[in-house]
Amino acid sequence: MKRNVTTTTLMVLAIAAFSGAMLRAIGTEGQDAAGTAAQKKTRIDRGSYLVGMMGCNDCHTPWKMGPKGPEPDMTRALTGHPQDVVLPPAPAASGPWIWHGAATNTAFAGPWGVSFTANLTPDAETGLGKWTEEMFIATMRTARHQGKGRPILPPMPVKMIGKANDEDLKSIFAYLQSLAPVKNKVPAPVEPADGSK
Repeated sequence: MKRNVTTTTLMVLAIAAFSGAMLRAIGTEGQDAAGTAAQKKTRIDRGSYLVGMMGCNDCHTPWKMGPKGPEPDMTRALTGHPQDVVLPPAPAASGPWIWHGAATNTAFAGPWGVSFTANLTPDAETGLGKWTEEMFIATMRTARHQGKGRPILPPMPVKMIGKANDEDLKSIFAYLQSLAPVKNKVPAPVEPADGSK
C-alpha cells in the first residue's frame, strides 16, 4: 500500500497531538496527586498545631510523674483514659470542692457523674476509626456523641471548640486520623449516684 506525503504527514501530526495530550493528562494527574498530597499534609499540620494549642493532650493523654511533676505521657498521646486504670468510686463533693480529677487527668467526677476522656486515635474498635469528618464536626457543634448520642460531659470544652470554623475542625479531624491507631477501650461514663443528669 502506497501512502502519499499528505496522508503520512497527517498521521504523524495526529500521533504527535495524541501523545502530547496523553502526556499532559498524565502530568496533570501527577500534579493533582502532588497537590492533593500537599493539601492533605497542610491540613494535618494545621490540625497538629490546633490540637497542641488547644491543650487536647492535657486531658486526652494520660499523665505520668515527670522530673518536674505531673506531665502528659506522650508515649500514650491522645489515647484517653487507660483501660487498665480501674478507679474506685469517686469521692463525694464537699464544700467548695465540687469536682475531682484522677491522677491520670483522664477521669473526672462531679455533679454530672464520672466522665472519662475518649481515645482520639483512629482505632476502629476503641477510637475514632469508624468516625467520619461529618460525625466529628457534628459532635463539636452539638456537644453530643457523634452529633446525636449522649451529651459530651465536663470538663470537655466542647462549647468553645464548637465555635471553631469548619476548616479548623476538618484539620483537627485529619490530624487525629493521621495518628497511629491504639487499642484502648475507655470506660463508659458513670451517672451521678443520685440518678440526676
